[in-house]
Amino acid sequence: MSEKTVLVVSAHAADFVWRAGGAIALYASRGYRVRILCLSFGERGESQGAWKKPGMTIERVKDIRRAESTRAAGILGAEIRFFDSGDYPIVPTQETIDAMVAEYRELQPEFVLTHSYLDPYNPDHPVANNVTLQTRVYAQALGYPAPGKPLEAPPVFLFEPHQPEQCQWKPEVLLDVTPVWETKHKAMESMEAQTHLWEYYTDLGKRRGTQAVRNGGAKGIRYAEAFQRVYPQVTSELA
Repeated sequence: MSEKTVLVVSAHAADFVWRAGGAIALYASRGYRVRILCLSFGERGESQGAWKKPGMTIERVKDIRRAESTRAAGILGAEIRFFDSGDYPIVPTQETIDAMVAEYRELQPEFVLTHSYLDPYNPDHPVANNVTLQTRVYAQALGYPAPGKPLEAPPVFLFEPHQPEQCQWKPEVLLDVTPVWETKHKAMESMEAQTHLWEYYTDLGKRRGTQAVRNGGAKGIRYAEAFQRVYPQVTSELA
C-alpha cells in the first residue's frame, strides 16, 4: 500500500463531523485516504430532531442518520463504515473488535483520531476511546489472529469533547483548518437531526483559531480544531 491513510473512530454518526471534520477534510485534500469507523448511528441519544417527527421508529432514525453521515463523509472526502453497535449503550462485540483490528492492519494509518477518555455526559464516547486503543494494541500483536502486517505505532489524537473541562481533557495540539473550513461547515449542515450544534461548533472553531494564533501560529489562522495526544511525541528537535 503506497498511499498514506488516516483512521477515525467515531462513536456516533455525527461525532466525527463536529470534532474532526476539519482534520478529515484537510488530510483528504492532501491526498490521504481517510477512513471513518462509525460504531453507532446515535439513534437513541443523539437524534433529537428525528425523534420529534411523528411516527418515528428506531429503524427510520438509523436510516436518517446513516444518510446524513454518509453525505457528510463524502463532503469531507472520506470513506465511512458503520458497525451498528447499539446506542445508549454502545456494546462492541468480538466481531466488531476483530473487524477493527483488520482495519488497522489493512490501513496502517499515519495517525488515529477518536474520543476522550472520559465524558460524564455521554458514556458511549469513552467506550469508543477504549475500543480504539484496545484494538490498536491487538493489531500490533504478532500472535493476534487477524490478516495483514502487524501494526507499528501510529500516534493517537483525542478530539475535543463537547464539555472539555468536565472530561478532564485539554488542548495539546491546535490544527489550522482555515483552508477547509467551508467544507467542514457544509458537512455540518448535513447533520439535520442536530441543527442546534451548527452554531456551537462554528463558534468553537473560531475560538480555537484565535488561540492558535496566540500560541505562535500564522496570523491568517481563523479556524482551528484542538486535539490531545495519547502517546509521547518522538522527535530529535524541540523547536
